[in-house]
Amino acid sequence: MKDQELNKVESRVIFTDLGLMDYQEAWDYQEERFRKLVENKRFPGSEPPAQYLLFCEHPHVYTLGKSGDEANLLIHKDFLKKINATFYKTNRGGDITYHGPGQVVGYPILDLELLGLGLKQYISLLEDSIIESLYNFGISASRLEGATGVWLDADHPVKSRKICAIGVRSSRHVTMHGFALNVDTNLDYFSYINPCGFDQKGVTSMEKELGEKPDLGRIKAELKQHITAKILAPDH
Repeated sequence: MKDQELNKVESRVIFTDLGLMDYQEAWDYQEERFRKLVENKRFPGSEPPAQYLLFCEHPHVYTLGKSGDEANLLIHKDFLKKINATFYKTNRGGDITYHGPGQVVGYPILDLELLGLGLKQYISLLEDSIIESLYNFGISASRLEGATGVWLDADHPVKSRKICAIGVRSSRHVTMHGFALNVDTNLDYFSYINPCGFDQKGVTSMEKELGEKPDLGRIKAELKQHITAKILAPDH
């Protein structure tokens, strides 16, 4: 695990690559840091706690947002064991999604008030960061109207497919949870759900689009660079 402090005027932002980590363990890791930032908003100390940009991968897991429909999990929970997967109901926004090896999961734990951002602007900038990162790999991505996340051929009624899911929790302007970018993910696991509640939209990965496995380290570096420039910069 490597920590690196990012340049930020108002408070420290620490980048941590957690590697492959169990979903519950990563959730607990987030919650501990999230609570410190939220408590500091209620009872300010002499110095605000650090903010975080966390990257990780998870073993096979399905997660359901707080307003999601469990019917979008298309398999019985007994079948989860057969595919070596787990299932969690979470406190983030959005519906159901899949996390697994070959996916870059990002968990920014940030005080949007310190950053001068509203929640909608933050999500939009997060999407922009991912879109620009993909562009540097030769993948043209965009938003889909009425849906969060990052999509390819978003306006095409048949070809539109999601490459990155986004689901965020916010309290007192502090965020947790975040995004999941499919790099060389096993896309078969998406066939067991209606991803993000959509039953007629496809999913894809960078590997599928490029025809080869991209370098994971370079992807993380691109994401970190664009998130730092767009979200963590002092001026927007």
